[in-house]
Amino acid sequence: MIVEQAGRLVSRSADGSTSTLLDITDQVSFGGERGLLSVAFDPEFEKTGLLYVDYTDRTGDTRVVEYMLDEADPAGTAASGAAVDPASARPILRIAQPFENHNGGQLQFGPDGRLYVGMGDGGSGGDPSRNGQDPETELGKLLAVDPATPDSTEIVAKGLRNPWRFSFDRDGDAIAIGDVGQDNYEEVDIIAFDELAGANFGWSAYEGTARFNHDQTAEDAIDPVYQYDHDVGCSITGGYVVRDRRLPSLFGRYLYGDFCSGVVSSFSSRPGEPADDNRTVGLTLPQLSSFGEDRTGRIYLASLDGPVYRLDPNRTGAAAPTTD
Repeated sequence: MIVEQAGRLVSRSADGSTSTLLDITDQVSFGGERGLLSVAFDPEFEKTGLLYVDYTDRTGDTRVVEYMLDEADPAGTAASGAAVDPASARPILRIAQPFENHNGGQLQFGPDGRLYVGMGDGGSGGDPSRNGQDPETELGKLLAVDPATPDSTEIVAKGLRNPWRFSFDRDGDAIAIGDVGQDNYEEVDIIAFDELAGANFGWSAYEGTARFNHDQTAEDAIDPVYQYDHDVGCSITGGYVVRDRRLPSLFGRYLYGDFCSGVVSSFSSRPGEPADDNRTVGLTLPQLSSFGEDRTGRIYLASLDGPVYRLDPNRTGAAAPTTD
């Protein structure tokens, strides 16, 4: 399943055939950091046919909406010509956005079965409204909601500038967040899932480990496990802890990239512990915008240049991207 920023969700089958599963281009404002930003499938998708999308609407506000496939066999998707029933749209969440940037937009189902939503601080620069540490706004936060009960939305963690992107370690009960920095530092936060509730990642009192807005405090702020300065890159694209055993040199390592440099790197994933073995993996992908993971743990990389890659082993056992 491939999300297109303009507002389409495309299904691609193993034989290379494609079909449009959902088209909401008439409802989406896109360009820059806006658009259709993520899709998450119900953990029981093959039974329920339910999926969830995060997008910026025509006014620029964030919307999370539930849809349902219009046929009884959602596992068939592209092969059977399945599509989403537009009339099944059910609003889950709407959040006003004061500026055009820092929309967050990642959706993931967590180990507890809830739908997690990454929200940026509302945009502009420097957190002008001081949303990151404000407990009264959903901006600058990681949210969780039970889709069956939309009014159950909860602020789980705060102190985020623009989480792009976050993921749950399928084997380790941890969450990893790539949080885009301001002037100097890009950061990765990795903590155990059972420590997530109430976590404070520091923005905008801190950018990485450096003090930023001095009129802000961040009680019990959690230091990133890794940060890099803007001599290396300028906009982190968070990825996944690799659990694909076909890639032994990357297994158990957090894989991420940088949108500006295109360089893909990794380090050993140890929740709450500083990373001391960061290294590049020998791949550079222009405009690296997102990562994906399938049900078997294979890793995908998406570029705003158009291609979607899968990380496959080459004959030496090292990782190499393949795409068609």
